[in-house]
Amino acid sequence: MRTRIKICGLTREADVAAAIAAGADAVGFVCYPKSPRYVTPLRLRGLSRELGVFTVPVLLFVNAASDLVEGALEVMPNALLQFHGDEHEPACSRYRRPYIRAVPMTDDADLTRVQIEFASATALLVDAPSDDFGGSGRAFSWSRLPAQRAKPLVLAGGLNQDNVGAAIAEVHPYAVDVSSGVEHEPGVKSTSKIKLFVDAVHRADQRGG
Repeated sequence: MRTRIKICGLTREADVAAAIAAGADAVGFVCYPKSPRYVTPLRLRGLSRELGVFTVPVLLFVNAASDLVEGALEVMPNALLQFHGDEHEPACSRYRRPYIRAVPMTDDADLTRVQIEFASATALLVDAPSDDFGGSGRAFSWSRLPAQRAKPLVLAGGLNQDNVGAAIAEVHPYAVDVSSGVEHEPGVKSTSKIKLFVDAVHRADQRGG
């Protein structure tokens, strides 16, 4: 199975273009004002012009007011939504858009329970716990993830070109999500690191995970 690739936390047009050129399946934009990777609605409009026809945009929110989500969807109407806060299922599904539910892998995280609670989710994204709701550059123990899953699993948390192959071999995720692992600094991506990451994923797939 081919592992899909999402490059998240994009803030510059050049980085969106680099991710698409490298072969990313999805690109993520952080719509959370407290994040160092936050993009304003005005910036989001500019970044949207760089999207490829077959590249999926993903809009990331943390306990956002509905008008913020709806405003972002006006700019990127074909985007997937991604929720990282305390949102319950009705708050995630109210927009009638496919969405990804993020699950911080705290000590008491129960992925089986989350799969049931968020039955309407398109996929679950597992990440290391972080006060910034992602992008911490920290990993968690992949052995905690159940082998049997009811939904596609997106693996995030401390991934980079050096460890993503091992992550794919152990977890067999539907997709991998990287942000800080392909950056010079928060919100500023490295074209060479993006390419190296994508190449590492492709090599892992060729080896059979």
